[in-house]
Amino acid sequence: MRVIDSHTAGEPTRVVLDGGPDLGSGPLADRARRLEAHHLDFCASIVLEPRGHDAIIGALLVPPDDPSCAAGVIYFNNLQNLGMCGHATIGLGVTLAHLGRIGPGQHRLDTPVGQVSFDLQDAQTVCVENVESYRYRKNVRVEVEGAGPVTGDVAWGGNWFFLVKESPISLRGENIRALTDFTLKVRSALERAGITGRDGAWIDHIELFGSPMTPGADSRNFVLCPGGAYDRSPCGTGCSAKLACLSGDNALAPGQPYVQESIIGSTYTISYRHGINGGVIPSVTGKAFVTSDATLIFNPADPYRSGIRL
Repeated sequence: MRVIDSHTAGEPTRVVLDGGPDLGSGPLADRARRLEAHHLDFCASIVLEPRGHDAIIGALLVPPDDPSCAAGVIYFNNLQNLGMCGHATIGLGVTLAHLGRIGPGQHRLDTPVGQVSFDLQDAQTVCVENVESYRYRKNVRVEVEGAGPVTGDVAWGGNWFFLVKESPISLRGENIRALTDFTLKVRSALERAGITGRDGAWIDHIELFGSPMTPGADSRNFVLCPGGAYDRSPCGTGCSAKLACLSGDNALAPGQPYVQESIIGSTYTISYRHGINGGVIPSVTGKAFVTSDATLIFNPADPYRSGIRL
């Protein structure tokens, strides 16, 4: 199975070029459901040890339902599909350029949550225009074990987020373990309280904000991903959810650039325009770099060929 690895602002993506399961044809949402229902062992084998680690996001290339799209893609982690993934879309754009499949300019991807466009600005830089994002609930209060009440917004940016404006823990690298433990408790508290996204959707991402450390940045964040790893990048779908909240609070004008810094100091430049359904259409610009072109081997005698899941 051939894969190409990249990182976007520090966050890894593994694009599966061939050798994936046969998901049939039709809308990407239907094929994504088949992947999650019948092929989670495949997903785990791609992104978990011994071939990967918890932070890797997989991107399975499939034929698009709309032939005008540059590709169809289903994003996944070790637990489930992801509706959309900003950093992986930037990484995929750079990977397709590395393969010679696309050149600079505007392109579209077919994804399970709809078509996503991106602008390949140069060999490393991609600007993604995400799906329409919106705030679902504002100032939601939840009791967190050992921390007391925590207030945040519930918003959709391609995935569901609980966004906390002021992190109670300093957003510094030495606090990553404490930040991870805290955000896991926040997510558990939301589950116990029955707080969900629209139609009972699981809020699988927790995002904390604080003051930036990089000159020129407007904010710093820490993002807990569904599998329990933290996002090394500023998180494209998290930035999209944040833009919906900033717009709702009249804190950022349409088209005004905003620089979001990650917990490791990498940055995205983001902005938005108004959507047609009351939300915002986010733009997320970042850089990605291809790091390897490899063939994954699955030996039937290997007891861990489907990944190590503890």
